[in-house]
Amino acid sequence: MKKHHISAIVISLITILAGIIASFEFHKLHVSESLYPSERLSSEGMLSDYFSGIKDTNGDTKVYFFDSGKPGATVFLAGGTHPNEPAGYLASVIILENLIPEKGRVIVIPRLNNSAFTCTDPMEAFPQSFHIDTDKGPRKFRFGSRATNPLDQWPDPLVYSHKPSGQQYSGLESRNLNRAYPGSPKGTFTEKVAYAIMQMIEKEEVDISYDLHEAAPEIPIINAIVYHEKSEDIAMYSILELEMEGLQFTPELSPKNFHGLSHREWGDYTKTYPFLMETSSPVQGRLRGKTNEELILNGVSENYKIAKETGALRIAYRDEGEQLEHRVGRHLSGFMAIINSYNEIHIDNTVKISGLPAYQELVENGIGKYLNN
Repeated sequence: MKKHHISAIVISLITILAGIIASFEFHKLHVSESLYPSERLSSEGMLSDYFSGIKDTNGDTKVYFFDSGKPGATVFLAGGTHPNEPAGYLASVIILENLIPEKGRVIVIPRLNNSAFTCTDPMEAFPQSFHIDTDKGPRKFRFGSRATNPLDQWPDPLVYSHKPSGQQYSGLESRNLNRAYPGSPKGTFTEKVAYAIMQMIEKEEVDISYDLHEAAPEIPIINAIVYHEKSEDIAMYSILELEMEGLQFTPELSPKNFHGLSHREWGDYTKTYPFLMETSSPVQGRLRGKTNEELILNGVSENYKIAKETGALRIAYRDEGEQLEHRVGRHLSGFMAIINSYNEIHIDNTVKISGLPAYQELVENGIGKYLNN
């Protein structure tokens, strides 16, 4: 009997110790990595400045303002809508850390769904983070979830009914920020975050809005610029400019009956010209194979190479892999092309920026060269 008591005590101590270790690891997920805005940063705010209902929650996130001091258009850049799509997030970080505003102003929110950075998608075996080498050592970045942390919003309904359209999605999509617009001040946690973003766009009188994403190579809208119908001229001019740079983007018109998404609701409910950009990322796909940091960074998947060669599926995959530099570079070039196209059409209300690397520079020099410490 005494031996059993000793065994029970030992097991209890091991359990307690494991719990303590797990709690420390869990806490780390709620600590944001440091970002280092360029010296031309004008001011910082919080998303809750536009809707106090998310203050002191994981939905609140930093808002960075770059004001040139010269009248012009206002640009809003969103990274981290889906924190398991690293190229969109890193593109916003590079813009944040290198941007020089010369006319008008730029608003950057790198961690748009801050809650989703505090967890990973269950059953997907995703790493919690990845590293980028710089001249002063590696920088660590979170690899989060597509959806809001269930600790912030739970349980999922069987069916998610989008407000106000009534369009129905699977229950999991109730925690997808890019299905929650225009949001509601009395809605779910995710809908409140969406509402705060809408309030920011409206109150700051944003002229151009970008939402940066990635998706699996088999998804039809890969390497695309998705645009609201009122943004069509800007989108088409930008795609022509990108083709002259050797970068092919597919124009995708936002479906009027597909509700909840940024490229639809930002355009319907505010005066902004919204755009969503996608790049091809094997780490998002069902054929990806082993999921690790190397796949995030190098994007090399033999499975996708084979799938492309069979021709059985429409696969957007380069034989040499979809490296992170390539994907981030596409986002940066798309960002600049849309600004240039907007300026050509709206000559009385332009925005000018500099300091950002071109696609080829980023590919040749690597992401680390453009990250501050």
